[in-house]
Amino acid sequence: MATKKEIEEMLRKSGYSEKAIEYYTDKTNLGKIENPDVESTYMGICGDVMTFTLKVEKNRIKDIKFQATCCAGGLSAGSAATKLVQGKTVDEARKLTEEDIARHLEGCPKQKLHCIVLALKSLKKALDEYSEKEKSSKNKK
Repeated sequence: MATKKEIEEMLRKSGYSEKAIEYYTDKTNLGKIENPDVESTYMGICGDVMTFTLKVEKNRIKDIKFQATCCAGGLSAGSAATKLVQGKTVDEARKLTEEDIARHLEGCPKQKLHCIVLALKSLKKALDEYSEKEKSSKNKK
């Protein structure tokens, strides 16, 4: 098995930025929130899967984590997405773009740009499901 240092060097040679490598090796916000307000899974066109769990208070994302079955590009993009929306309102988070994630990562190999799309679509699906759940609960009152 390769060491952390060897993995980091391979990722550098593949075109990943230092920030993307850090997110991948540190597993930033990788995990699952217990009793989330929403848990949503999305499968990308390549077959990679990403699940977001969110805790929302007063329409603001208090906590966010993700799990994924994907490559380093997907894991770093998922981490970037969580960092960019943590503390934002649901509506602010919905405005996140592919360009925002790419800029935050400070570089991603061209062949891995679809990973940013996976993270964004997965996150937006979770936000939509949260909003629908909130709308349904308000209609029942």
